[in-house]
Amino acid sequence: MAVDRERVSSLVRELLDAIGEDPDRPGLRQTPQRVAELYADFFAGVGQDAAAPLAHTISVSSGPAPDTTPSGAVMLRGIRFRSVCEHHLLPFAGRAHIAYLPGEQVVGLGALPKVVDILADRPQVQERLGEQIADTIAQALDCRGVLVVLDAVHECVTMRGGKQTDASTVTIAARGELADPAARAELVALIGRESA
Repeated sequence: MAVDRERVSSLVRELLDAIGEDPDRPGLRQTPQRVAELYADFFAGVGQDAAAPLAHTISVSSGPAPDTTPSGAVMLRGIRFRSVCEHHLLPFAGRAHIAYLPGEQVVGLGALPKVVDILADRPQVQERLGEQIADTIAQALDCRGVLVVLDAVHECVTMRGGKQTDASTVTIAARGELADPAARAELVALIGRESA
C-alpha cells in the first residue's frame, strides 16, 4: 500500500497550524508536500515482503564455484540504513552487519541490503528491526545460523532529553548456531575490525 501523499500533506498542514504556525507563510507553504514526499520514501517498506530479495538463491554444489563450499560464515559489513523511530517519529541511522552460515544455498550479497532497506523503511524500533532481519534471512535461506548487528544513532537520544550527541545503540539478533555467544565471538570481532 503506497503512502497517501495528499492525506499526509493535509495532516502536516494541520500540524503546523496546531503548533501555532502559519502554513501559508512563504517558508512553510511547500512544507506539507515536501513532508509527504519524504514520508513516501521513508515508509516505502510498509506492506512489502522483506523475503522477496532472497528468493533467488544459488545452489552451492551447482553454482559458479561448485568445488568451493563455504566452510564458515558469509558476512556483509557496513550496510548503511536509516529508519524512523515509531515512538517519536524521529530518524535513526547507522550500519547493519549481517553474517550467515550457508547450508546448501547462498544468496547474492546484494540481496541482504535490500532486506534491510525494506524492513527499515517503516516505523520501527532498532531492537525489532534486527530481529526481523534475522528472522527473514533464517526463514528464507537454507542456513545454519544468522547474526545481525545494528549500530545506530537515534535522534530521540541526540536531540532531546539528555542530548547525548555521541551515543549510539548496538543491538544483536542471532539465530541457529550463531545464537551461542561463543560461536559468534569471531564474527563480532570481525565486525569491529576497521576496514582495510
